[in-house]
Amino acid sequence: MMASEQAPGRDALAGARRVVVKIGSALLTNDGRGLDEAAIGGWVDQIAELHRRGIEVVLVSSGAVAAGMVRLGWQARPSAVHALQAAAAVGQNVLTECYEGHFDRHGVLTAQILLTHDDLSNRKRYLNARSALRTLVELRVVPVVNENDTVVTDEIRFGDNDTLGALVANLLEADALIILTDQEGLFDADPRHNPEASLIPEARADDARLTAMAGGGGALGRGGMATKVRAARLAARSGTVTAIASGRQPDVLTRLAEGERLGTLLRPEQAPIAARKRWLAGQLQVRGRLTLDAGAVTVLRERGSSLLPVGVKALSGGFVRGDMVECVDEQGQRIAKGLINYGADDAARILGKPSHQIESLLGYMEAPELIHRDNLVVI
Repeated sequence: MMASEQAPGRDALAGARRVVVKIGSALLTNDGRGLDEAAIGGWVDQIAELHRRGIEVVLVSSGAVAAGMVRLGWQARPSAVHALQAAAAVGQNVLTECYEGHFDRHGVLTAQILLTHDDLSNRKRYLNARSALRTLVELRVVPVVNENDTVVTDEIRFGDNDTLGALVANLLEADALIILTDQEGLFDADPRHNPEASLIPEARADDARLTAMAGGGGALGRGGMATKVRAARLAARSGTVTAIASGRQPDVLTRLAEGERLGTLLRPEQAPIAARKRWLAGQLQVRGRLTLDAGAVTVLRERGSSLLPVGVKALSGGFVRGDMVECVDEQGQRIAKGLINYGADDAARILGKPSHQIESLLGYMEAPELIHRDNLVVI
């Protein structure tokens, strides 16, 4: 039922011309024993082969913090932001030099790109990042992307490089996101504890059952199968297929690019959404919450309309005009999110009121809707 005898997703993977490859910390550091240079060399060999075939590749690499931890002699990942920043600063140079050396063997240029959520939450900086990345791949350079852990704070961190990989896939409208992990793929139960667990070869990225099957992260990284499932859902918004596979499989990248049924493939079911909506969908930081009545939920889901004040029952958060807010139904289920036209105080005064009363209630009318449909994305 989850798997499919037909494999249109695999066909799409085999025909991909632009691919984002994400490699996790456990693989890169051989489960915390320092950078595994031999393994990194193997993945670079595979990426260089894809490059020779004319496939544009962007590498999203974890490992800076983990490499720094090893250099500093730390056994456990710190939770304090300043300690993570220090570890990243120590480890990032080592990681960059390692990639540079291996890609140089193939005559392939690399570029280091460090991003924070703040870089992608601002529309202008988002477009600048997209232009820079597109220019690099057009120049036949392999961008190596990582979260900028050296300057990141709790308010702007992505939280895991799986999410970063998905946002980069959205940014570039990539055909495929390949997440290499230390597991064979996504299982219907935790294979470390359940010998009867079965690998899920293929599923829809939006299948609600996947979340229950995904486990937590390891000691080195912030990721886990749950973040990989969420990343696949984010990537699907640009029509991107996601493959989750073991980085320890021989020639895993080239085999996946040839359509071999390795790991788990999570496929999009809907047409890609427009670029601005993808940007909205990718924003992780929300500043408030609007609770909608049943009528407003139906209108948003079925008609793609703007959100009017009359359909909102309650709000929370100290948001200001232009902030990202989430919209939930009366049971608390997320329906949509978007950029609001009014600050929290003014929005509270017009909740449940028809739009023609806004000016008399506030003394002005910025817009007849709380969130215009162009600034709203249904989740």
